Amino acid sequence: MYDVVLLTLGSERDAAGACGSGGGCCGADGKTGAEPAEHCAPEAAERCDTPRVPVLACVDALTERGARTEAVTARSDAEIDEVLARLDAPARPDGLTWPDPDSKTRLIVATASDAQLRAVVRRLVRRYAPPPSRRPADLAGNRTVPDLPPVGVLPLDPARATTQRDLAARLGLPRDPAAVAAAVLDGPVRRLDLLRNDGGSVTLDGALLGASDESGRPLYWRGRVEVDDAILTSGDDPLLACAIGNAGGYARLDGLPLLTDPDPTDGVVEVAVAVPVVARTRLGRKRVRFEVRRARGRAVAVVPRDERVPYLDDGVEGELNRKRSWWIEPGAWAVYTA
Repeated sequence: MYDVVLLTLGSERDAAGACGSGGGCCGADGKTGAEPAEHCAPEAAERCDTPRVPVLACVDALTERGARTEAVTARSDAEIDEVLARLDAPARPDGLTWPDPDSKTRLIVATASDAQLRAVVRRLVRRYAPPPSRRPADLAGNRTVPDLPPVGVLPLDPARATTQRDLAARLGLPRDPAAVAAAVLDGPVRRLDLLRNDGGSVTLDGALLGASDESGRPLYWRGRVEVDDAILTSGDDPLLACAIGNAGGYARLDGLPLLTDPDPTDGVVEVAVAVPVVARTRLGRKRVRFEVRRARGRAVAVVPRDERVPYLDDGVEGELNRKRSWWIEPGAWAVYTA
């Protein structure tokens, strides 16, 4: 039987919407940084650090199946790393830290947002990615990381199964705690592509560059967008948005179809830019439509011409002020599914 660690990220984690229910603490305002528990109201901090009902139900379901189960709340990267160390393989002759493909320890991440799941996968990448100078011969030529250990996903916000769909919903993963427990103990493993970027982070679902003002008017921006050898814009066009898709979270923007068929298992990234085009009607009135240019490839580079370009990456807000490149790592991470 397996040892199962059910990992919840505490209130100090830098994940948007960490409380998962639209509350007032833990970055629920959608900002990149989460408010530390000591800066929350006492009752809010207590809610953050108390195990959620789905976590307790999943622990019970695992225990009933005979699994040795431990629920851990991590409030820092170091505490996440302590959990991930349990997935290490025995020491290699080359001294690299490597995941154990035959590990009897399985990991479940309780997620209030896609950003929290990304935070854990980012720590997996940092733990197991070898430095370029020590790249081993048994690492696939199209990868910079080995096969990362599979992760069970326990969504904490049931509303995101139907309304603002999270990545678990888009991947068709189980949401009921008992079903999550069964998937981790008995279900198949589904390997998924991972986007790494030269900013040191990872993307599971996708990124959307661009924003609107408080009145909802688009804030057009300029930048060069290149996918492999295809140039979607050289930087001269005003852009409504640029969608970088691994999965389908940013496939549409206010009804405008950006990505046509994002697939997190096809080994390529799909990219689209929306360019406003002004046309005149027969009566001479101006009408704006959007031309969507698309490309698929192994890597994408965005070079902003504006000083700051706002973006969302797996739901986390940021600003791009220099070149950023994303590249695909085929099948690098994995989930337990039903």
